[in-house]
Amino acid sequence: MAWSLRGKAQLGGLLLSLLGWVCSCVTTILPQWKTLSLDLNEMETWIMGLWEVCVNQEEVAVCKAFESFLSLPQELQVSRILMVASHGLGLLGLLLSGFGSECFQLHRIRWVFKRRLCLLGGTLEASASATTLLPVSWVAYATIQDFWDNSIPEIVPRWEFGDALYLGWAAGIFLALGGLFLIFSACLGKEDVPSLQMADPTAPPFYAPADESSDSFYLTPRPRNLFI
Repeated sequence: MAWSLRGKAQLGGLLLSLLGWVCSCVTTILPQWKTLSLDLNEMETWIMGLWEVCVNQEEVAVCKAFESFLSLPQELQVSRILMVASHGLGLLGLLLSGFGSECFQLHRIRWVFKRRLCLLGGTLEASASATTLLPVSWVAYATIQDFWDNSIPEIVPRWEFGDALYLGWAAGIFLALGGLFLIFSACLGKEDVPSLQMADPTAPPFYAPADESSDSFYLTPRPRNLFI
């Protein structure tokens, strides 16, 4: 099967969107959004995510889920909502783009409708990218503000970036690239090879010459410039 430019762009967009969606889901689950190391006890490390806070002591982790949503900092509250919304937008965009791609062949679906599905799916993937990058960047900004806050004594430990933030940035970039590829594929025209009759509608139909050894005969078309 020969892939057209439109099909290759759709396949690349779907793979990038799927990779970004998986990374976004993993980012939401991971508790390593923030990390804190104690100078007094180097064997103890605190990590905080959207759903729980954990303490690592000598390769033993003890986690406790947050009891109340309203008790969380504002950036974590908004991050929960936006990350869940990102999963829904990304999954819906993957489904619509999959139905609108060339890989999904269904004769009842017209090409114009499939093009619109692919365009809508790419737009949803771009929206999922925005709803992923925004909470991750907000938490990173709040962490930087707290780290360089001069009102906090220097003896107090400071929260730093966790691995989940970097994974979230990568997920947002993958989703953005996947959405752009899908939108680009929707902007491409339909690539069909025209038939001979469509290429020159005024050309007379072609008939194979009759075999001389055969007794059968063929009807030849009347020339257009012949008048009776």
